[in-house]
Amino acid sequence: MNFKKYLPPILMLVIFETVAVTLWLTKNNLFYLFNFSYIGISISLGVFLFIKKVKFARRLVQLLVGLYMLIYLGLICGENMQIEGFWYYLFTGVFEAATIHYAVAKIFGPLIFGRGWCGYACWTAMVLDFLPYKVPSQPRKKLGWIRYITFALSIIFVSALFLARVGNIERIMFWAFVTGNILYYAVGIVLAFFFKDNRAFCKYVCPVTVFMKPMSYFALFRVKCRKDRCVDCGKCKRVCPMDVDVTDNSRKRKNGTECILCMECVKNCPKKAL
Repeated sequence: MNFKKYLPPILMLVIFETVAVTLWLTKNNLFYLFNFSYIGISISLGVFLFIKKVKFARRLVQLLVGLYMLIYLGLICGENMQIEGFWYYLFTGVFEAATIHYAVAKIFGPLIFGRGWCGYACWTAMVLDFLPYKVPSQPRKKLGWIRYITFALSIIFVSALFLARVGNIERIMFWAFVTGNILYYAVGIVLAFFFKDNRAFCKYVCPVTVFMKPMSYFALFRVKCRKDRCVDCGKCKRVCPMDVDVTDNSRKRKNGTECILCMECVKNCPKKAL
């Protein structure tokens, strides 16, 4: 048996278990051990199933992690795990919940696994990926500037609550999470049908990518092309939901920081060059 090919899921599990144990011991809270162990096991399982050529491996991980984050952490536990929750905890000077989530998954995590969060754990993309436009039918639009507006609006919204000394901000954060998700889904679905592209929301609107794109430039886990096998058929570019040129191994490849590690290019390459 070739154990080398199983290193990615093992390494992913080790990383998440390290985070889980570290936070458990430093924060003296058993929840962190459960939380990051569950996410790590789910992602590692998905990567393992992908290696075993299970068709819906990534979709399984999206549901396992996405529903856990959305329903359990968000709706049941009342934690705003969206960007407004991050600003809220950051402004209160508390390293808990959303700040830890963002640090691990969206700020420092991308140095290791790039935009893997977007491909395997995002509860917004979890729903959008069920829509019919899995491969974009139109060239990418130059609308990425919109994400900076939504990013700024999220800061302004939370800042205004603090400056106005609004009471019961925690309750407001819960309803901001509920309302924000409804808005994200609505906008995401409309954009998907308008542009005929399931990932239009991710490309143009999502504010979280403002954190993730710069860090993803240095990602350790990347899809690379074996030039000795590549025949320039272009199939990898045609099936990529994020318009990434994976045949270019440089850090400056076209839309390189957009790669969500969905592995559609790897699955569809006729020469196994990726």
